[in-house]
Amino acid sequence: MNGISLVISDVDGTLVTPDKRLTDASVRAVRLLRERGIDFTVNSSRPPMGIRMLIEPLSLRLPIGTFNGSAVVGPGLEVIERHFVPEPAARQSLDLLTSFDIDIWIFTTDDWLLRNPRGDYVPRERNTIQAEPSIVTDFTPYLGRASKIVGASTDFAKLAECEAVLRNVLHGEASVVRSQPYYLDITAPGLDKGTFIDSLSNRLGIPHTAIAVLGDMENDVAMFRRARMSIAMGNATSDVKRQASYVTASNEEDGFALAIERYILNEAKESHEPARDRALHSRS
Repeated sequence: MNGISLVISDVDGTLVTPDKRLTDASVRAVRLLRERGIDFTVNSSRPPMGIRMLIEPLSLRLPIGTFNGSAVVGPGLEVIERHFVPEPAARQSLDLLTSFDIDIWIFTTDDWLLRNPRGDYVPRERNTIQAEPSIVTDFTPYLGRASKIVGASTDFAKLAECEAVLRNVLHGEASVVRSQPYYLDITAPGLDKGTFIDSLSNRLGIPHTAIAVLGDMENDVAMFRRARMSIAMGNATSDVKRQASYVTASNEEDGFALAIERYILNEAKESHEPARDRALHSRS
């Protein structure tokens, strides 16, 4: 094999299919990792409640990254570490999202809060995290404990414009990143999926040079920069693919399982081409 002792995967767009299913091939791939002595966990933009359905089929036993790395939970969903969006940044975020006429959700550690239950992506999120939202008329009482603020819109161009404005206005007072083309995430400053890699590396005593990661979106690139091996999904954007060590098939084609077999376990009969033939990412 290749010296990898820990694999960390994004969830949506990577580990699960577009309709949010874990395939038998993905479950089998994780089991094969463990049989070869390689640990596995996930690092997601989802809230802790949205990880629950993965824990038993994947036998997750290590700390899990949630809210783009700004909260870490154990396999029983007990909170190990959590950080909130500073209240002034949360207020500014709400004001700007409102000015762009973008649906707003707030996630605390335990709750999904929204004002518009008829939002375009509410049914999708309900299916994804398998939880019901709480409908509120005023977000103010929750701004001091917001783990993640989400702007959701079918207008991707407008969301991108809002993202640029938010990054400029917040000036590092919060992390602003796209977790899906239709979701804009605002989380605690200075924390991202890459800092979860750092934290887990320190906690487990596993060096970055023994870690492989998989992802598909902009928020996963922070993981790519921390790992020895980074694998982008076939459904990732061209920019994300360029920043990965390898590219696998899409999440509609069991790309996760194929990547584990080909690049981690070196067992696949058919190879996928490297994203580019280059040296490994430098470590920060």
